[in-house]
Amino acid sequence: MRLRARHFNFEFPRSTLLMGIVNVTPDSFSDGGQFLDSHGAIEHALKLVEEGADIIDVGGESTRPRATPVSQEEEMRRVLPVIEGLSKRVNVPISIDTMKPAVARAAVQAGASIINDIAANRTDGEMWRLVAETGAGYVLMHMQGTPSTMQENPTYDDVGADVESFFTERLNLLTASGVNAEQVILDIGIGFGKRIADNLKLLAQVRRFAKFGRPMLIGASRKSFVEKVSGDGSKLTGSLACACWAVANGVQIIRAHDVAETRQALRMLDALLERNVDHSSNLK
Repeated sequence: MRLRARHFNFEFPRSTLLMGIVNVTPDSFSDGGQFLDSHGAIEHALKLVEEGADIIDVGGESTRPRATPVSQEEEMRRVLPVIEGLSKRVNVPISIDTMKPAVARAAVQAGASIINDIAANRTDGEMWRLVAETGAGYVLMHMQGTPSTMQENPTYDDVGADVESFFTERLNLLTASGVNAEQVILDIGIGFGKRIADNLKLLAQVRRFAKFGRPMLIGASRKSFVEKVSGDGSKLTGSLACACWAVANGVQIIRAHDVAETRQALRMLDALLERNVDHSSNLK
């Protein structure tokens, strides 16, 4: 399995890819306001790369529940200087976390190689045509509703089946728009229009989505359901548990705020999984 994102190529199986989060926002649920100026955001991103991030995900609009949307001009003002600055200083892919095609286009022109689109439930194809045109990687994420409405009593008959059907439909639409399957990453959308039980069920069933033959990304880092389930006020231990569970069950990419701690946990997990493969081979 291969992931292509402009001039970057990743071949799987391989060690887990870690996507470090840089929120250039005043109101993100976990770190809003900490890296609002471009210099601070760039320095934070460089630190995440030093700690082991394989991808840097830059966002300029909060997607927390009931977040207030911002204009595309404001979003560009926040993210473009960061992406331009980073692209000259790092050799890892930069991802733009945006729902707006115009912001995505400007970000790719500034040096981004991946478009992380939480609004893959969109009805128009402008974003997908952009992905096809630029050769950017594309994170196809499931969300019920929009950030402002997604946690207003989300309901599913079977959340796993619904997400599977969504991926099937969207992958067909992407192909029809000219997107190569090797550009696509699947994200089940933990916390996006999901109840606690839905998040847990999707994590428990994450192997079912391997049928699509695409890398899977999980972003459970510091989500509110982690604190509610684990009782950890810092959300770190619960986030690490979700990351390790996901990778042990076939997920290739973890999106995280706490890169150093997540890298350490995943390094140990990768070693254990590799040892398990070696042991299984010796038993044959």
